[in-house]
Amino acid sequence: MPIPAEGYPLTAAVSPRVQVVEKTDSTNADVLHHLKEESAEWPHLSVLLTTDQRHGRGRMDRSWTAPPETALAVSVVLRVRDLPVTARGWIPLLAGAAMTRAVAAQMPSEAHAVGLKWPNDVQVDGGKICGILAEVAHSDPDAVVVGAGVNTRMAAVDLPVSTATSFEALGLECDDDRLLADFLRDLDEQVQALTKTGGSAAGASLHEKVEELCTTIGSRVRVALPDGSALEGVATRLDSDGRLLVQRDDGSATAVSAGDVVHVR
Repeated sequence: MPIPAEGYPLTAAVSPRVQVVEKTDSTNADVLHHLKEESAEWPHLSVLLTTDQRHGRGRMDRSWTAPPETALAVSVVLRVRDLPVTARGWIPLLAGAAMTRAVAAQMPSEAHAVGLKWPNDVQVDGGKICGILAEVAHSDPDAVVVGAGVNTRMAAVDLPVSTATSFEALGLECDDDRLLADFLRDLDEQVQALTKTGGSAAGASLHEKVEELCTTIGSRVRVALPDGSALEGVATRLDSDGRLLVQRDDGSATAVSAGDVVHVR
């Protein structure tokens, strides 16, 4: 679907700046550049979006590409000056939770299982429909850019891997404007709640809510760690910093802050 002529009025009602581009290499890279060159013009919840992202980036330096007009790529600016640095690791998880709820709101009631694979992959019926990448703006460490790529109108034959899915592949139509507005509103509410508690996700009731959405909790997992090693066990819960606790078969537990998680069936 091309960019609608009417724009994104629901999103504009939430965001102070909605910039739509016909195509770009990476919405995150664009916003990071804008923050460096014209930071004051990109207030909290500012958005840059496109339906044609050519060289998107995912976690662990993976590339993310999609045929034009088959996916929605969006990056949002979060101004988090009053949020303790030690609590900012929750931002990617909160973004994942917000998008999980936004995607679920587009689904027929109870027709599809929507969940969050740790830390922030949104899945429908076990297939990944959205990935999220959060990056700190080096030019302004109190600004975080949250990028999301949602498979909207991607035909099943165009899905990059067998573990991916899309609204189109599920036989559903995505209301992009409503999806974005729901995502932004939810994300902002969570970040504000976390800030008000001084960074305590438990105190803001966010820890429990993220765990409830997270299908990784209770699953047997294999985690490819950044150093090249692997970890296998049962994901039992999230700790106070949002790290995934994995219990090995020998009873020992490891807190994982970064890694590629596979649910072992």
